[in-house]
Amino acid sequence: MNDPIGTVDLPGIAKLKSGKVREVFDCGDAYLIVATDRISAYDWILPTLIPHKGEILSQLSTFWFENTKHIIENHLLTASIDHYPEILKSHKDMLTGRSMLVKKAQPIEVECVVRGYIAGSGWRDYQETGMIGGQKIPGLKQGDILPEPLFTPATKAHSGHDENISFEKMKDVIPEKDAEFIKKISIDLYNFAHDYARVRNVIIADTKFEFGRIDDSIILIDEIFTPDSSRFWDPDLYKPGGSQASFDKQFVRDYLTGTDWDKNSPPPELPPDIVDKTVARYREAFNRIVGTKNHNA
Repeated sequence: MNDPIGTVDLPGIAKLKSGKVREVFDCGDAYLIVATDRISAYDWILPTLIPHKGEILSQLSTFWFENTKHIIENHLLTASIDHYPEILKSHKDMLTGRSMLVKKAQPIEVECVVRGYIAGSGWRDYQETGMIGGQKIPGLKQGDILPEPLFTPATKAHSGHDENISFEKMKDVIPEKDAEFIKKISIDLYNFAHDYARVRNVIIADTKFEFGRIDDSIILIDEIFTPDSSRFWDPDLYKPGGSQASFDKQFVRDYLTGTDWDKNSPPPELPPDIVDKTVARYREAFNRIVGTKNHNA
């Protein structure tokens, strides 16, 4: 199936929710997560689809879930259609390469951000306060590497912007023991992936995670280390002091910032060349990190 997919409906299977990118279905003992080709920016879902984006996101998440199990358990059961329930196999063309069957977990309502470099909202906060993640670090330029990765959580907003909060505030939202565990695991995950990707000529500048509970256990859920949830920079072009050449959706944000869109009204269509360049960036991130053998888009 080569046409971009903007929405997914599976007759006879209950859709639990439709997020900015992913559709979630209830399959009884498990959830089915399907990544569409939608793209969001500035809290809007854009009207233009990005071909193969859902496949790249799903396969890259699957790769990282399979390779970080030594750090923490995650929700992935299988991404192989051959191991899906029979009722799903009739949707093989739709689901292959862009879906995963996952354990049912209760989400923890905190966005868990780790920053190895200063960019995005971390840079904006720093410009206003001289601090990042509650720490005062003088003399930073946009894009600078931080002395050590910082855990900078945010409240998880169901609409509008997530709001950066201190770690102390996070401990008001969830039990202190859980907060300490999540902070440590988040930094461990970031360090592992950063080192892995750096050897493959990608800088993972920052990333975000979501965690969930199954009984008394905390596990990793949602997506990890994708161009939607992370900043992927090109180390060959890395130069602190401004925005960086990237393999992520910052390219789309930068394009939109250069238009006359006010970010308060429905967003414009993306022109074909921006779509093509976005696909190329997402594909380049996948190919550098994973290699081409698993991705057939």
